[in-house]
Amino acid sequence: MFVNTDVKVVVVGAGPVGLTLAAELALAGVPVQVLERRTSPDPAMKAQSINVPTAEALDRRGLLPALEEIQRETPVPFGPRFTGHFAGMPLDPGLVDWADPELAVHRAVDGARMIPQPRLEALLARHAERLGVQVRRGVEVTSLEDTGNGVVVGTDSGPLRAGWVVGCDGGHSAVRRLAGIPFPGTDPEITGYQAVVDIADPEKLADGWSWSPHGVYRHGPQPGRVATVEFDGGPADRTAPVTLADVQSSLRRVSGTDVTLTALRAVPTRWTDNTRQASAYRLGRVLLAGDAAHVHPPFGGQGLNLGMGDAVNLGWKLAAVVTGRAGDALLDTYDAERRPVGAWVLDWTRAQIGVLRGDPKSGALRGVLADLLATRDGTTYAVKQIAGVTQRIPLPGAHPWTGRYLPDVPLSDGSRLADHAHGGGFLLLDRTPDAVFAGRAEGRARVVRDDGAGVLGALVRPDGVVAWATDTADADGLAEALARWAGARPDGGSGRAPVPSPSAGRRVLVRRGQRGV
Repeated sequence: MFVNTDVKVVVVGAGPVGLTLAAELALAGVPVQVLERRTSPDPAMKAQSINVPTAEALDRRGLLPALEEIQRETPVPFGPRFTGHFAGMPLDPGLVDWADPELAVHRAVDGARMIPQPRLEALLARHAERLGVQVRRGVEVTSLEDTGNGVVVGTDSGPLRAGWVVGCDGGHSAVRRLAGIPFPGTDPEITGYQAVVDIADPEKLADGWSWSPHGVYRHGPQPGRVATVEFDGGPADRTAPVTLADVQSSLRRVSGTDVTLTALRAVPTRWTDNTRQASAYRLGRVLLAGDAAHVHPPFGGQGLNLGMGDAVNLGWKLAAVVTGRAGDALLDTYDAERRPVGAWVLDWTRAQIGVLRGDPKSGALRGVLADLLATRDGTTYAVKQIAGVTQRIPLPGAHPWTGRYLPDVPLSDGSRLADHAHGGGFLLLDRTPDAVFAGRAEGRARVVRDDGAGVLGALVRPDGVVAWATDTADADGLAEALARWAGARPDGGSGRAPVPSPSAGRRVLVRRGQRGV
């Protein structure tokens, strides 16, 4: 039983978002406990790829070689450069302007993008375990009480006390419901299925995406992979297990054939276009991340990537508050920075539903968009949006890096700036001959000195966002950026302690056990 157990942070949900958040907290030495309702990882087919910010976030934690190994082991039918699709219209990699500056500076992770979600979750579980994080499975959260200075979490294994609770427990989030956070949005009008199957007569199906009066289906590109979309008002029970008969019936209705499926080769999924965003990502000492904060159609794996972005943005901020390096007002920037990105993804996926419809008006719109996506500019625009390289946080400063995710920065010793971020914390790149910027860090950031060419200085937050950058030896704005994000100087100011070194305490207090123990 959990009775009278105290932890600093409880993370509810052990999917990719919850595991990433727990690992980020662990890097900062924050005691955390992960609770998961499921007794084993979810094997269902979900996202098949990750975007650039997600891959780079994992690269900054030293996981790029492992990601590249997964991609080498994963059949990639799309060719060496994955571009994706918009509403079933494939984006031709041959039309993309790969020299576009926003794409060209984010190429180091090209070999680590085709990562199926179950493989990613297993990788993150190993990463978190190495940091001391253990997941307690088979535990369901049943109540929450925010006491003002903490949260009492009721579970079917007994209550526990925590300083903070983060719901990473999916679209049907118990944490969001128990906290009373509204979840406004639009109701579903479609039912989609995704599966890998054995097909007795695959010649009855067209390759790629096909439209009919009854919906849309996709066959391929991997052998046996099928997906369907029906505009039927949504399923009566989305939580019911998906059977081979469900997939076959939907595929027959949409394709207008009597195609026969003989076996499931992977756990299939059912999905809808239910599209919602929590009215607040934080209420007192309760926070939301991932699908608990936003749901939408799963085109392009946007939900996984959006949730991973939440986790890396929230992790270091919550750690700073828990360890006393910042006041809890820092957490207000989590909602302010992540909500606009979430709202954009909701609209990006809503637009694709409008284009997918089989009615004549949507068909005409699809034709116009197909023409636009057949141009170099149109395809490059769509690929940049899907890749996530255009994301920007409005931060003070005129430098083009400011507010963007750290680009590829090769250093003169053969390493990359990202290689110096494995332990978390802030990075301060200083390429001035006399270390003008390094003297400002004063224990709040890890200084990386370099004599190579390029930007002279940059302050990088733990989530990879560039908080300050310059092409001159002028340090204007650096002190303000350090104070705003990394705390005051160790010798005074607000009295907040400096950011600890990457080797600072990383032990995570957790419990392992089964339901009811």
